[in-house]
Amino acid sequence: MTEAWIVVHDLDGGNALARSARALAERVVAVSVGAGGLADADLTLTVDAAPGALVEAYAQPVAALLAARGATVVAFAGDVRSRLLAGQVAAHLGVGPTNVAGVVSTAPLVVTRLAYGGLAVATDEITAPVAVLVLEPGAVTPSDVAGQGAVEPVDATPTAGLTLVETRPKGGEQVDLTAAKRVVGVGRGFAAEADLDLARAVANRLGAELACSRPISEGVGWMPAERYLGVSGATIKPDVYLAIGISGQIQHLVGVNHAKVIVAINKDKNAPIFQQADFGVVGDLYQVLPALVDAL
Repeated sequence: MTEAWIVVHDLDGGNALARSARALAERVVAVSVGAGGLADADLTLTVDAAPGALVEAYAQPVAALLAARGATVVAFAGDVRSRLLAGQVAAHLGVGPTNVAGVVSTAPLVVTRLAYGGLAVATDEITAPVAVLVLEPGAVTPSDVAGQGAVEPVDATPTAGLTLVETRPKGGEQVDLTAAKRVVGVGRGFAAEADLDLARAVANRLGAELACSRPISEGVGWMPAERYLGVSGATIKPDVYLAIGISGQIQHLVGVNHAKVIVAINKDKNAPIFQQADFGVVGDLYQVLPALVDAL
């Protein structure tokens, strides 16, 4: 039976990673630092985090544990803390981490990753003795196979260094675009922030999440960064992606081109988005959207 390992520090995120890791192997074993047992893993090795110790302080003992147990495929989530931990664990194992945009095959292990700032996709066969993978959002389709949920406590001593003295809730909006089955994206085709209500009405009728291109978030600040799609934002794989007033530059398409169906609405018939879209409407969004709401 093939086996994949995951290293987690958050219960909800850990269970999500366990479901994703089943795309890599039949059995999923987790190392959980301060997060407890995972219902969606077959076995969780639980490490009780010491008060004030950072997750990264466990990189060396976690790497030693992985080596002792013979782990050959180790996956991490794509959040900031997991990426930091992945890099440190990989260094202790004497290998480099790989950011994974997709999995081509597991035997041999062949993955895709974004290259040149998202302008290209590279395909790599991983031949290192231990494959340390950082799974980008939407890189694999989560499994619905239930884990065995077994738990085994293990001892680990954190490396001395920085000490956590305070935690604060993260500001901004909490949204998981990668889990959405339908997504409506808005771009600079909208003349005013208030006009986004037209897109919200469409999203409500479709039961979709509202997202945006980078200029809407970082340029004019009409929407939070959590809803930005693109090479440095979220990557999605919905059943339907509706792009409204988005030209479709490559930096944006990197985040949405895995959608099963892409529908574009743009008044510029030469907009790049139409080259990627399955269906396109050339027209003024201020006329198309009200008609679309009525039709839905």
